[in-house]
Amino acid sequence: MDITNMKETGEVKKIIPKYDGVLRSHRVDVPECIRRCTGIQLFGRRLKSFAFSTDVAIIRNINADALIAVYPFTPQPVITNAILAVAEMPVLAGVGGGTTGGPRVIDIAQNAEFMGAAGVVVNAPTKNEIVEKLKEKLDIPVVVTVVSIHEDIDARISAGADIFNVSGSVENPAIIRKIREKYPNMPILATGGPTDETRLATIEAGANAITYTPPSNGELFAILMRKYREIKAQE
Repeated sequence: MDITNMKETGEVKKIIPKYDGVLRSHRVDVPECIRRCTGIQLFGRRLKSFAFSTDVAIIRNINADALIAVYPFTPQPVITNAILAVAEMPVLAGVGGGTTGGPRVIDIAQNAEFMGAAGVVVNAPTKNEIVEKLKEKLDIPVVVTVVSIHEDIDARISAGADIFNVSGSVENPAIIRKIREKYPNMPILATGGPTDETRLATIEAGANAITYTPPSNGELFAILMRKYREIKAQE
């Protein structure tokens, strides 16, 4: 394989060596447009794409730079441990802050750090007092979820938020621009929406990294089954 730089039409083209193999080439790839992000540097790694999933099979077979593992149930260390056991990338672990609140959030967050999480994510209803206590206890970043343009960003930053996880649906670009006006260097992770158009709009608004929701197991199986049926029909 030629890995040297080549000159074409006066420009230097960088050749990126690539190896997929046979078995592991069957994976979920994040949208290429996410590579346009600046990325967030976390413990020496530059992360641009974050897969939003708790499915261990998906986690093991996606090429995202990192993982954001939050789910609509009370966070449990056994779930975090299972995810960390299969993930080949840094994991931001959900630790509650909504239905699960108070000292329990602190305990779950410390446990996640001890097991190897690269950061913890708290839900939008989390009180600033909890964010402050997390910062006192942890040596990994506290990621605070923002779902509304009316969020008190100043108070969140004063409490110790290290990264914002913007999840305001169609309002995301507006929320991000509002944060960027006052805090141009604040790390922002954001959901990018369902299309390249919405993802690029989110990036252009100022998101440093994008959360991508991969297809479900059922959706991927449906594609595979159609392929198998076509092969059988041709035999």
